[in-house]
Amino acid sequence: MDQEAAKQAIVDGMKAKSKSKSKFYFKDLTAFVPEMKTLQVKKLLGQMVNEEILEYWSSGSTTFYGLKGAGKQQAGEGE
Repeated sequence: MDQEAAKQAIVDGMKAKSKSKSKFYFKDLTAFVPEMKTLQVKKLLGQMVNEEILEYWSSGSTTFYGLKGAGKQQAGEGE
């Protein structure tokens, strides 16, 4: 699987589950691209954050990934 196909698989998987949740654990995202190794997925997610496709969100103890601009907390940020 090339990087563009992997990115699309991650975005599609997140959108498919967006009705129930907007933030995902790293292991949730690795399930969308099972043929990739963990380190490859981690690098790909970092690249997607840099390209502003995804964003990090931290609860303080755990870091989540979400689609840029999605999620309930988005309206409250920047206040």
